Amino acid sequence: MQETVAPPTPPVSLAALLSREDLALRQITGPPAAEVAIHWAHTSEMADPYPYLLGGELLLTAGVHIPPGAGTEGYFDAYVARIVAAGGAALGFGVAPVHDTVPRALVAACEVHGLPLVEVPPQTTFSGVARAVWQLMARARLAELRRVSEAQRQLAAAASRPDPVPSVLRRLAARLDGRAVLYGPEGAEIAAAGREPGDEVRGALAKLARFVTSRASTTATDTVAGTRLAAYALGTGGGFVLGVAAPQRESGDHTIASVAAVLLSLLTGEHQSGTGAARSSALVRLLLGARPEEVAPLLDGGADTRWHVVHARPDSGCPDPVAASALGAALGSPLVDPSDDGVRVLVPAGPETPGGPGPAAGVPPEQREAEAVTAPSTPAGPRDAADPGAPTTTPRTGTPTGPGTPTTAPRTGAPAKPGATPATRTGTPTGPGAPAGAGLSPQRGWTLGVSAAVVPAEWAAADAQAARALARARATRVPLVRHAARPALADLVPDAEADAHARALLAPIAAVPALTETLRAWLSLHGSWDRTAVALSVHRNTVRQRVARCAALLDADLDDADVRMELWFALRRL
Repeated sequence: MQETVAPPTPPVSLAALLSREDLALRQITGPPAAEVAIHWAHTSEMADPYPYLLGGELLLTAGVHIPPGAGTEGYFDAYVARIVAAGGAALGFGVAPVHDTVPRALVAACEVHGLPLVEVPPQTTFSGVARAVWQLMARARLAELRRVSEAQRQLAAAASRPDPVPSVLRRLAARLDGRAVLYGPEGAEIAAAGREPGDEVRGALAKLARFVTSRASTTATDTVAGTRLAAYALGTGGGFVLGVAAPQRESGDHTIASVAAVLLSLLTGEHQSGTGAARSSALVRLLLGARPEEVAPLLDGGADTRWHVVHARPDSGCPDPVAASALGAALGSPLVDPSDDGVRVLVPAGPETPGGPGPAAGVPPEQREAEAVTAPSTPAGPRDAADPGAPTTTPRTGTPTGPGTPTTAPRTGAPAKPGATPATRTGTPTGPGAPAGAGLSPQRGWTLGVSAAVVPAEWAAADAQAARALARARATRVPLVRHAARPALADLVPDAEADAHARALLAPIAAVPALTETLRAWLSLHGSWDRTAVALSVHRNTVRQRVARCAALLDADLDDADVRMELWFALRRL
């Protein structure tokens, strides 16, 4: 039997063709029409049609080639055998003008060889049958394109979720009504979705995945226990493979799986803006005692590149390594550190502009302005903002509002001065005076805290900045908070004098980190007990007790705005 060459259009079932009332076709013998797939229609009156068939045809004949007289039974058996050997899907026999009925010997031969035999009535032309086949194929093709397009849209949406790889696998498994598995470079299952197959199928799919990684081929297919298997090598060069097991293969399934493979290639591939060898070298040098500023040129950027540290927490669940890698790719860096508590990303900010880094560039990170929406203009005191005499706060920002308070830009808390640059929804102004890190955008499904742009020697300080920014973002329920890098009045005080004053002022609580961090968070969140509790992951009563303890040890009235402001400036020196 010769190999069937299928056209690029989806096949139609013989049952769909028989259902056309205008054709009035009738199946005489052969397997059920619903199980017969027709790829095209072809008319031939050759005694041996084998050389002219590609496979999958509905072969139409009026019997002109049938010799008169004896020997017809042997003739029909050889004729049908050749059609089956060529891969013909069915035989359509036209009644009239040559034959009044379908020859009995032809019916018997089709029964023996299992070839569907269809009677074409006199009023139906072969061209009409062929046209009907093409019409059905066009409809099937349109339905396939719609199915593939819808699947592509759903897969792309799944890839943008906080858990992109599991989401893509779940969507693919649902579309194919089967099992989708992502295999790692060592052949182990990293993630899977869909109906759990039997041990035989699971083992065969894993074997097929190993076959793809060990050969130059990018795809491979097999059938085991009635289940269609396929493996797709992802284009990362890292040995990742997508495995698919489905009970049956429908038109467009290969295209849908290929789309998923492309998306998974992007999600699992390392975001390369520098070489892996350079990053490996940087890691080794750090382990051997090199300073960050010495290894930074080996990473993305160069010696003049400044960096942001980003702390991130998913809105739900714990981050998996693949989701963390996808977040890093979205932020533009492969330098990702996932953990159970969150993800840290080191993102290059790019070289400085000719104008320089700005007036605050020479100020150490720990002395710069706190998070963009953190520095309290008038923090609320121990009395909650619900007090009649206390200023009310705007939703999600904690910024004082009410009579006598400055008008603020929406959702930012920044005073809306004439000519001021509009602020973003994350609480950070944009434009020429925007804080460093303004190019980093919120990521759906994540809460981010971004440090100021720093040189490698200040990475540790930037890490603390990003942690505080993330705590504030979670407390205020905004998707992103940036640590601002602009000058402040406190920077006008000489460092030595400011440090000495801060140490003296905070000496009573400096030995208890929980008290200093609670006071810092409480002041930065305008005295909100609930938001401080969220930021510190403690109960609100614990916050109240710690703040009260601070007030007692410091012998300070925390209802006094001047006292709170002085404490805030002192805390920034720690």
